[in-house]
Amino acid sequence: MTATEERVEGGAIGRPVRRKEDARLLTGKTNWTDNIQLPGTLHMATVRSPVAHARITSIDTSAARAAEGVVHVYTGADFPDLPGSTCVWPVTDDIKTATMPAICKDKVNFAGDVVAIVLATDRYLAYDAASMVDVDYEPLPAVVDMEVALKDGSPLVHEDFGTNASYTAKMPCGDYAAVAAKADRIVKRRFINQRLIPNTMEPRSVVAAPAVGMSDEITIWSATQIPHVLRVLLALLTGIPENNIRVVAPDVGGGFGAKLQINREEVLALVLAKQTGRPIKWTESRSEHFVSTHHGRDQIQDIELAVTDDGTILGMKVDLLADMGAYLQIITPGTPLLGMFMYSGIYKMEALDFTCTGVYTNKTPTDAYRGAGRPEATYAIERIVDEAAAELGMEPLEFRKKNWIKHEEFPYTQIAGLTYDTGNYEAATARALELFGYDELRAEQKARRESGDPVQLGLGISTFTEMCGLAPSRTLGALKYVAGGWEHCTIRALPTGKIELITGTSPHGQGHETAWSQIASDIIGVPVDDIEVVHGDTGRAPYGMDTYGSRSLAVGGQAIKVAGERLVEKARIIAAHQLEVSVDDVEFNAGTYSVKGDPEKSTTIQAVAFEAFTAHNLPEGVEPTLSGESTVDPMDFSYPHGTHLAAIEVDTETGQVTLRKYVCVDDCGVQINPMIVEGQVHGGLAQGIAQALFEGALYDADGNLLTGSMGDYLLPSAADLPSFITDQTVTPSTTHPLGTKGIGEAGAIASTPAIINGVVDAIRHLGVNDVFMPASPQNVWRAIQNAKGGQA
Repeated sequence: MTATEERVEGGAIGRPVRRKEDARLLTGKTNWTDNIQLPGTLHMATVRSPVAHARITSIDTSAARAAEGVVHVYTGADFPDLPGSTCVWPVTDDIKTATMPAICKDKVNFAGDVVAIVLATDRYLAYDAASMVDVDYEPLPAVVDMEVALKDGSPLVHEDFGTNASYTAKMPCGDYAAVAAKADRIVKRRFINQRLIPNTMEPRSVVAAPAVGMSDEITIWSATQIPHVLRVLLALLTGIPENNIRVVAPDVGGGFGAKLQINREEVLALVLAKQTGRPIKWTESRSEHFVSTHHGRDQIQDIELAVTDDGTILGMKVDLLADMGAYLQIITPGTPLLGMFMYSGIYKMEALDFTCTGVYTNKTPTDAYRGAGRPEATYAIERIVDEAAAELGMEPLEFRKKNWIKHEEFPYTQIAGLTYDTGNYEAATARALELFGYDELRAEQKARRESGDPVQLGLGISTFTEMCGLAPSRTLGALKYVAGGWEHCTIRALPTGKIELITGTSPHGQGHETAWSQIASDIIGVPVDDIEVVHGDTGRAPYGMDTYGSRSLAVGGQAIKVAGERLVEKARIIAAHQLEVSVDDVEFNAGTYSVKGDPEKSTTIQAVAFEAFTAHNLPEGVEPTLSGESTVDPMDFSYPHGTHLAAIEVDTETGQVTLRKYVCVDDCGVQINPMIVEGQVHGGLAQGIAQALFEGALYDADGNLLTGSMGDYLLPSAADLPSFITDQTVTPSTTHPLGTKGIGEAGAIASTPAIINGVVDAIRHLGVNDVFMPASPQNVWRAIQNAKGGQA
């Protein structure tokens, strides 16, 4: 069904309307940041450190300055006090915060740190000249291992701190020591959530241009997820008044958290545009991306689960080491803590003891990556639950059922203090089992074991929940997060009958233009195609908190609903006046106002919009124009959930892993557009499965990135993944007026433990109880050999 075919009859919400934006995006009629060509543009090239830790002893820029097309060359001496990023989440009172400089002056702290900038009339001339900048380094010992970094005598990333520990955060819930003392068994495991490198279709890019004429305004086009947040932070870091900065996120080709950032290149582009009076443009290369765009995950998780012999979970202990990299960027220290409340997952327990230490290393900084803390938490609980079931000799699914929250127990306040409003884990699991053929696959697994088949079958399970809709502002404030969690929407009924919906969310592939139009269509009663969604431009949409953490629909959707209802109510007053009846006598349905008992006496919302524009005959006290506006701060997070099942074949002789079948049944509450939901699930699954089987950033002992290109860092293609079998259950949220919950990160959160649980299940009878991610043939083969006591 296309947007053109969709009309308001029967409602637009819940229909698989094809995305309005796709025709533009798929045919190249787009405005990516790198497409922007402005007269007089200077192209910015970066000179990056090839070493991870060193003092800068000298920089010779003379050859670069003399090169063809070069206009300026800058070093750290030109901007000694200019920060290149900032951290908005100081998670503890005593946190040690290392701020990334715009350009390093005396010392570099990771391979990829910027030491000089070249401006030239052509991009390629700029990079040719950048290669001529001669930098002498005095190498310093690098530290890349978190546990080594915390030892006495370890090299220090930042000497003035006297330690590589940035912070230690604790959250004790209940008395874990007491429940551990009464447990029959403590199941202990160490899990490694490896470092990942986000890869978007569109690289990072920025253009900054001063206004022509008398205005002091500078417009920045950036491939960013956060135009509104970026505007505020750029003003704070540069001293340029916020009212003189306009940020535009045009068409953005993917984000996944990688563009939830304030980057030194954005800061420099703004400052240099103001200084030179000319447009400044920078677009990263793929090789730059691998070392300079923030990375994700990178945690060591020491997990304990206290259980009784009958399979009851009593409590959980979580000790994390989280790699910060060399600096704290926008939410670097808070990213691992976003999962802090979710380590208990869907399970009932009496105690949860959580500790996280953030550690500096000489590596690229980490920050939010799809799921941001919740994938790590889900991985830990879903893996340890499988391990506990195995130690107790229980079927892993039955162990889960014994301990999860029953549907009749909602709303349920879990051990970390979050109140899950709705859910039905039984229904999602039952549907997943039906689609999967669980019993038949267990029978096949048994037959393969008995026959000694070298290719063994494993079944992986992940029954998860997550928190979305980041978040009530008061909660964020209590967690020391600088910003709020509200969202804004303005809806205008234009004189010609078209609708302009201005949202503070900022899409980068999610389909907001279509889904937001569907919500407004149902409320206002106009066709989906008659609604234009304006986003990502602080000049046209001045208020917003942007897009991340599956918050756009859960929070932004609420603002659309309220703004639309306010528009409808104002129009009702005008319509009643035009129809010469009381407001209470006017009914509204599908865009038409009619008089109760006399439906022939009616007018449309489009006609009312024109009357509001002319203002010739408005009721006393009603202002001209027709619009509705709302800023919504959500009541709570939302809590989608689901059951994911994976059938995995493992060749025990080679370690080769084959994903044979994948079934997931997700519950994201009310679905605005099932087609978009399906797309989000598929994309998330690809990324979560990629962590389990393919991806991993590797460094050598000197801090050199060994996986710094597409040739070394393995990303799956469609050929590497099966056709997913997906379905949904629906338990509407009771804390979000549209009943929605969020879906953008679900696949990435749930799939990784499902896959690894399946791999381990296939070879557990060989003595294996864990496989390092990614579960490459080499890592799986090594796990099997280690279990046998052989060399690996």
